[in-house]
Amino acid sequence: MSYQNAARLDATMRPVRRAVRRPMQAAGAVALFALSLPAMATPLFLTLDPAGPVARAERYTLIVDAIIMSAIVIPTIVLTVIFLRRYRASNTKAGYAPAWSRSIGLEIAMWGIPLIAVGLLSYVVYTGTQASDPYHPGAIEDHPAASSQPALNIDVIALDWRWLFVYPEQHIATLHTLELPVNRPVRFHLTSATVTNSFFIPRLAGQIYVMPGMHTQQLLQADQRGTYTGFSAAQSGAGFSWMRFKTHVVAPAAFQSWVARVKTSSQHLTDARYEQLAQPTIDTQGKPQYFSSVAPGLFDHVIDEVRAGKVYPTHLFAGKKMK
Repeated sequence: MSYQNAARLDATMRPVRRAVRRPMQAAGAVALFALSLPAMATPLFLTLDPAGPVARAERYTLIVDAIIMSAIVIPTIVLTVIFLRRYRASNTKAGYAPAWSRSIGLEIAMWGIPLIAVGLLSYVVYTGTQASDPYHPGAIEDHPAASSQPALNIDVIALDWRWLFVYPEQHIATLHTLELPVNRPVRFHLTSATVTNSFFIPRLAGQIYVMPGMHTQQLLQADQRGTYTGFSAAQSGAGFSWMRFKTHVVAPAAFQSWVARVKTSSQHLTDARYEQLAQPTIDTQGKPQYFSSVAPGLFDHVIDEVRAGKVYPTHLFAGKKMK
């Protein structure tokens, strides 16, 4: 298309653009607001309100990464709009330099700024990874309350579609609920009896994948009492949406009282009872269950069974068989 034809087309379309500009802007603003409403309840915003040192370290990394990337993305978008407007076909006052070939300043900016950004991102990601390392998080090791207390060990077993928590030192277990003492490190040992899941308590620590037949760890600490939401952050089948649990962070004395109450439960987590719990079940109510005793070596037994080929078949119409 020649320059004259482009200019005539631009002049013809200008009234149309003016007529639809404001309605389109209003519609875009309404759509953006509507889309942002559900996002405010997503895990992203929960991670911006941490209640422990590991979660705070992850929030810091997230914010710094976003600032560094915004320093590149936002100027690029602004300059793109400026160039499109300044060098549009109808702007005859824009400079025209067909013999232009290079600019030292532009070359330095084009290569220097990305190199600096990559270097900063590399440093932030490395230090952030060390601070939230699931096995030896620096954020907890440097915490003043961490050195005086041993970590509380909890075995986590992902089922279809429930979370089973075993307290091996207290010889108790829970389903759909988790109780933690405040200001004490908690070491989770995690595995899955079925498919890959993702263990996530946004306000306490980042998500970590839980894989069948494998053993991984997560270490966190809560320094604020309260109730926090935990769930699976990986789509794992028909009951995935209800695979949630409440994490109650209480005072140390209240935690010991809770352990004593659980030990009075009439339910026992035997091997046979575990086999019942492991059957694929969509539990929409998520009612907590408490077990006053646990079969010895249950966590290792689950891993060995999966490695030996143990499976729990899911019914074809599992979505229609909700509890």
